This record gives sequence, structure tokens and C-alpha cells, in this order.
Amino acid sequence: MTPGAALAAECARYTAMGWMRGTSGNLSVVLSRDPLRLAVTISGKDKGELGPADVVEIDAEGRTDDPVRVPSAEAGLHGRIAAVTGAGAVVHVHALAPVVAAEHWPGGVELRDLEMLKGFGRAAHDDVVVIPVVPNSQDMKVLGDAFEEGHRADVPALIVARHGVYVWGDDLHHARHRLECLEWLLRFKVETRRDR
Repeated sequence: MTPGAALAAECARYTAMGWMRGTSGNLSVVLSRDPLRLAVTISGKDKGELGPADVVEIDAEGRTDDPVRVPSAEAGLHGRIAAVTGAGAVVHVHALAPVVAAEHWPGGVELRDLEMLKGFGRAAHDDVVVIPVVPNSQDMKVLGDAFEEGHRADVPALIVARHGVYVWGDDLHHARHRLECLEWLLRFKVETRRDR
């Protein structure tokens, strides 16, 4: 399957889950490492209706030479995440649970003692996982710097407050599995929250 076809299929899946409403969200896969090049979904199109040609190749800073297809404004953050983490794919969706969790825990969302953590790549017990939360910005350098400042190699996710969540993995399937598990974990955290 071509990178474009794979990205379109994943977008259709996330749209059906309600995580890529309208034209929101963006996904990428790494095409090469030296130099770093990624295929990222184009901007301004309903993500549930993307086809294999609705991707654009970008460099590590999110720039493209394509005169027609426009990458997401967030493409630069995809490049930064791929460069820092070595990920083969980065997914960014607007699922509600991560955004609500960030409202309650703006310093980071702590997860522990939940079986679903194994699907996120961590131990189910005696393993404290803190998902970093950074303030939203329209400047991808600012977001990239905030990501790097809080990045831990064993936490493959970042919540952007009042915006959405980024999750990465070795490939699109790996990133998807991590995202689906993380969304469940964050929904559990929000729904079992006790006001003090």
C-alpha cells in the first residue's frame, strides 16, 4: 500500500470514530531519514474523504516544494516529533478525552494501575505514566520546543491543551494501537475523576 493510501485509510478510520471532525487532524509517515522526509495529509480537506493523492511530501521543518498541495500548518511538529523520537509515523487527532483531561491536569495526566497501559507500551501495574500537556500555539517552533522540553522516550504521546493529542509509533498501525489505548485510558481518567 502506498503511503498516501495508508494515510487515507487511517484518516477514514479515525473520522468514523469521531476523532477527525471536519478537516481537523493530520497524520504522517516517514519516507526517509537522511534527509528526513515525511508524507503528511493535506490541509483543508475532510479527512474522511481523503484519497491516496491527498498527501504532500515535507522536510523536517514541514516545508514542501509542491506548488499545489498544502500541508497542514502542524506539519513542522510532525517533523520535529519524528526527528526527536525516531518514530516512523505520527498521528494527530482531536479526540475529546485528551483535551478534557488536559483541562483537569494541565501539568500532565498521570496514569497508573490500568491493564490498558500494556497496549500503550507500558506495564499495567507499578508503572507511573505521565502524559505531558503543553499550551496550544499557532507557532510550530514554540510547540516543538515545548514538546522537546517535556519529552520522555518512554511516553509516546503529547497533549496540546484545548487542541488535541499527538501519538507516535514505529508505523501507522503501531501509532494507531497506542492512540486507541491512550484514548481509552484518558476517557477512564476523566470519567472516574473525583472532585475534591
